[in-house]
Amino acid sequence: MVYLLKLGELTLKGGNRGEFEKVLKRNLKALLKGAAAEIRVTNGRYFVDVPEECVKQAENAFSRLFGITGWASTRVCEKTVDAMLAACIAEARVLEQKDVKTFKIEARRTDKSFPLDSYGVMANAGRSVLESVPTLKVDVKTPSAVINVEIRERIYVYSNNVKGLRGLPVSVAGRGLLLLSGGIDSPVAGFLMAGRGMSIDAAHFHAYPFTSDEAQQKVAKLAEILGRYTIGVRLHIVRFTDVQMRIKERAPFPWATVLLRMAMMKASENIALQCKAKCLITGESLSQVASQTAENIACTQSVVATPILRPLIGMDKEAIIRISEKIGAYRTSILPYEDCCTLFSPKHPVLRGDVKEALSLFEKLDIAVLIERSVKERVVYRL
Repeated sequence: MVYLLKLGELTLKGGNRGEFEKVLKRNLKALLKGAAAEIRVTNGRYFVDVPEECVKQAENAFSRLFGITGWASTRVCEKTVDAMLAACIAEARVLEQKDVKTFKIEARRTDKSFPLDSYGVMANAGRSVLESVPTLKVDVKTPSAVINVEIRERIYVYSNNVKGLRGLPVSVAGRGLLLLSGGIDSPVAGFLMAGRGMSIDAAHFHAYPFTSDEAQQKVAKLAEILGRYTIGVRLHIVRFTDVQMRIKERAPFPWATVLLRMAMMKASENIALQCKAKCLITGESLSQVASQTAENIACTQSVVATPILRPLIGMDKEAIIRISEKIGAYRTSILPYEDCCTLFSPKHPVLRGDVKEALSLFEKLDIAVLIERSVKERVVYRL
């Protein structure tokens, strides 16, 4: 089976395009590992030849590959008019079996030596399909299906174009460290940044024995789901029990969540430096919860110099849930296992914290050694 993959945004990259295509091909090979696939690249198209027994794996890989706008299984024929018309008729008969009623032909002629220009290809192919498959009718404005004809070194005919994830190939934008809480938002944030070309490490903070083993297993599953799109994820599991208890003992209770997030940011910055991540990534959405007001966000980021990316900041919950469902994370995210952010949450938290006050309270915790020890003793998994 031959598949045609259409490149997306990376075709606009000018002099850098070759590097982007090299990364895309490497990612595709990783997702197709074991499928005995052959990959060819030509003029903004990838052609992937896979044996019939590997078709399911290949299509699953294409659906998880950032950097392509779409893909389709393709008929390949010799570069003659008769062969092209026969392939179009065969494709039309498949559409007829699917109860398709209307169609149109779209043509792209890269090889200008072909005897028909693009309009000639469309006219002749359309006429042949109408004569051979009379149940189909032409509708150039709103057809039920489109038969595509691409004339290159050979002729490619297809009609089953499937939309891809678009975006940029994972790793062209370096590495980011995702704060993975176990809820709905953070896996979506990681997915969106992967779509901008970022490789993902993830850090999860737990407070065992106050948080359960099931909560950690839930996070590992979310990291695994995310890794299907990011060519793997390194998950850093950080025990934060001592840090959290110090906050509970020494801080004003309404400040507990903000101060905990400040400590997490500090620990995450240390991890990011060690794993060569260029930024931190969070699932914060403005005003969704008390710790995510503009003022409290300013407090939590005040202890770090590393850039913090928040791809969900202007999204509402319904939009975030739709993406969570799309990537297969939602059912895992809603499992009822508490993380350490909710463990000691104050009933009446600070809503609009002052940065100077937050920094003063944070300094009084005398928490640097505890954070350093938590980072040093973290456990790292490759998922």
